[in-house]
Amino acid sequence: MSTQDAQRLADQAGLDLVEIAAQADPPVCKIVDYQKFLYERKKKEKETKAKATKQVLKEIRFGPNTDEHDFNFKVKHAIHFLEEGAKVKAYVHFRGRAIAYKQRGEIILLKFAQALEEYGKVEMLPKLEGNRMFLHLAPLPNKKPKPAKPVEEKATEKPAKSEDAKPENE
Repeated sequence: MSTQDAQRLADQAGLDLVEIAAQADPPVCKIVDYQKFLYERKKKEKETKAKATKQVLKEIRFGPNTDEHDFNFKVKHAIHFLEEGAKVKAYVHFRGRAIAYKQRGEIILLKFAQALEEYGKVEMLPKLEGNRMFLHLAPLPNKKPKPAKPVEEKATEKPAKSEDAKPENE
């Protein structure tokens, strides 16, 4: 249908001729109320924006001489972050002359990535920038993020003693 015919039909109906897909060949147009069209489009954009999840980035810091216990403690935290759906940025911070131990930092980060391979995938391998060596991990797509655990209230009542129990003084 020609543009003039479509415009004539829109005028007869008291509506507007709105171009929907300009890139298509031929361009796609619709006869609608333009204000209503804008309102619905804005509503759809707002809805998709609300559905989009905001990506959280958590940082975990190591030193070149991080001990095994500290390393395991930080791995547990990273597992928790990845299960919640957050990305993890681990880095080794070299202070002063510790920059001479770049290999130690890389070993720590690779060991960290290996410990978390079933919870997340490596987005960026260890890379030295200035006095920090970075590693980026993202949660695995097939794992659903777990909601944060609610704080449980402690019971204020003491458990009732059974009648069969003997007093301690006897």
